[in-house]
Amino acid sequence: MHPKSRILTRLRQATLAIIVAGIGASAYAQSSSAPPASLKDLFDAAWAQQPEFQALSMRQDAVHAQQRAAEAWTPEPVAMEVANKTDRFNRNRGVRELEIGVSIPLWLPGERRSSRALTAAETSALKSRMASAQLRLAAEVRAAWWSWQLARMDAEMARAQMDSARRIAADVTRRAKAGDLARADQHQADGAVAAAEAGVAQFEAGATAALEQLKALTGGIAPASPAGLFSAEPEPVSMPPDPHPALSELQDRITVAERTADLVARQSRANPELSLSTTRDRGTFGERYDQTVTMGIRIPFGAGSRHDGRVAAARAEALEAQAQLALDKARLQGQRDTAIARVNAARAQLAAAERRATLAQEARGFFEKSFRLGETDLPTRLRIEAEATDAERQAARSRVELAAAISAWRQTLGLLPQ
Repeated sequence: MHPKSRILTRLRQATLAIIVAGIGASAYAQSSSAPPASLKDLFDAAWAQQPEFQALSMRQDAVHAQQRAAEAWTPEPVAMEVANKTDRFNRNRGVRELEIGVSIPLWLPGERRSSRALTAAETSALKSRMASAQLRLAAEVRAAWWSWQLARMDAEMARAQMDSARRIAADVTRRAKAGDLARADQHQADGAVAAAEAGVAQFEAGATAALEQLKALTGGIAPASPAGLFSAEPEPVSMPPDPHPALSELQDRITVAERTADLVARQSRANPELSLSTTRDRGTFGERYDQTVTMGIRIPFGAGSRHDGRVAAARAEALEAQAQLALDKARLQGQRDTAIARVNAARAQLAAAERRATLAQEARGFFEKSFRLGETDLPTRLRIEAEATDAERQAARSRVELAAAISAWRQTLGLLPQ
């Protein structure tokens, strides 16, 4: 092969490789930037926007710092003391004294053990607090998601009704031109199309508003769901093994309050301090320096009313959390019973709606054929079409409502979207 031809061949191969690589990169970018399509994806996106999630690492660092402080040898850092005594600025007879010492705070009896128990309780409380915050957010995302699904389903059914009305109007126009139908029938068919178009505009506006509410929770991320499809959560088959996050949060609050009350009760006074110092001094010029060592302990008296107030506040917090825990247990049980009843009712409603939709579809076929044969007038044809469309809309809404009822049931059990 001629050298020039080889160069051109290599250039073509390199160009083709660049084009293929560009197509692959573009496809990867499109797939990686695709919006989420499931309820779980939207929940994850919404959780990433929450202040609790963004501050979680800092709170974890704070808890770890408290754990390290509880494991320390002293409740407070060791202090160093330095003092220098001289008469250089008045008599200047050679008086010199240098004192260097350290002050070591000491744990009160049982204080270190109580501090460890409190930090362990706060670590568990942080986890349950985040789980409870996730569940509260899940309730908002689920409500917005199913509101949007219902609004979107209504908009899709309204567009289907508009298409059906337009097909009937086109058939009426053709038959009116042929002299089989009157102009009044034409006006009635066109009026049905106008009503359907108005309904489409109304339902699409509702779907847009519901979508914007959902995007407000997810930080502007819009879901991408194919027409007529939606992401449904699986029906729970048994009670979850873990306790409800809301109850776990309250239980951890009780534990933290009790551990705090126990620690405050042991901190009835300030921490004692052990001091150790050495002194090097002389009386006048010419004397030798003497070295002495001093050891002492500082024991504060009780804190009195201020300490009693801290203990009472901690115990009041524990008592309040216990009362709230009892109320929430009863409330959650009632919500679970209501959710199960709602699921059963939605399942029965779906069965009836699907049976009605099947009958309406068959009736539509009968009257459509008889209308083409001239055996049925236009008002009857339009009424049967409206009834069939309404039955299909009710069946579609019943499917969404059943999925929403199952989602609400999972919410009462403390399960996150999946």
